[in-house]
Amino acid sequence: MLKSMTGFGKATKEFENKTVNVEIRSLNSKNMDLSLRLSSTYRDKEHELKSEITKLLERGKVDLSIYVESKVQETPVEINTDLAKSYYEKLKQLATELNEPDTNLMSHVLKMPDVLKSERKEPNEQDWNDIHSVVLLAVDGLNKFRSDEGKSIEKDFETRLGIIADSLEKIKEHDASRIQNIRDRIKKNLEEVVGKDKVDNNRFEQELIYYIEKLDINEEKVRLKTHLDYFIKTMKEPAGGRKLNFIGQEIGREVNTIGSKANDAEMQKLVVLMKDELEKIKEQTNNVL
Repeated sequence: MLKSMTGFGKATKEFENKTVNVEIRSLNSKNMDLSLRLSSTYRDKEHELKSEITKLLERGKVDLSIYVESKVQETPVEINTDLAKSYYEKLKQLATELNEPDTNLMSHVLKMPDVLKSERKEPNEQDWNDIHSVVLLAVDGLNKFRSDEGKSIEKDFETRLGIIADSLEKIKEHDASRIQNIRDRIKKNLEEVVGKDKVDNNRFEQELIYYIEKLDINEEKVRLKTHLDYFIKTMKEPAGGRKLNFIGQEIGREVNTIGSKANDAEMQKLVVLMKDELEKIKEQTNNVL
């Protein structure tokens, strides 16, 4: 079943000491391009998480954001009390000696070196396990979104491939009489130019065979039908987006060749219709995983 590379997933879960919110969205990309927003507390988990997300999502421009709201009152900043007292006494002594007011000494003390210390909280393994479980819920949501989008793309492909296949059948019908019409038209024009009694029928037939060989599209019709069938078969394969893109290019080559050889107004109209549908298919294959 097809999967789109475009999608969105969100998960929120309440824990005893925190609330975890995770959002993940993806757009189409040739490779995995993952942008991760995560608290610096868990930076050591970043590489591991990126590897896991890559395995789960395979391709796409992915933006993953993790927000953790703590329910516990934390004091991330510590005061070096002994050092602060020392600074305070020294500044107070200096103010007295200089006969200066000592009313704002604390504001100066707090700005002195090493008075305030910011202690980095070490990551707790259970906290990370909780966060990781919410990330997986969001990824599951994204994958479901991708699968639903893939179903819509698959229906669109089937419709457009059906139009191309129907056009090919009509081309086959026209092709049955096309060569005879071309032959009659050339002979009539030749007779009008040189005269009916002056046409060498044997030479005419030899030259006509050489000319008609260049207009033959039997091989292109067979290959085009094969490519259409292969496209439908590949849609059932997992992560076949790149392959579908290549098959679309092959379909385009056969359609273009038929158009260049057609030499028939009705067949050219059908070729234009097939090209239009194929362009829409190729646009969508860029968004298939």
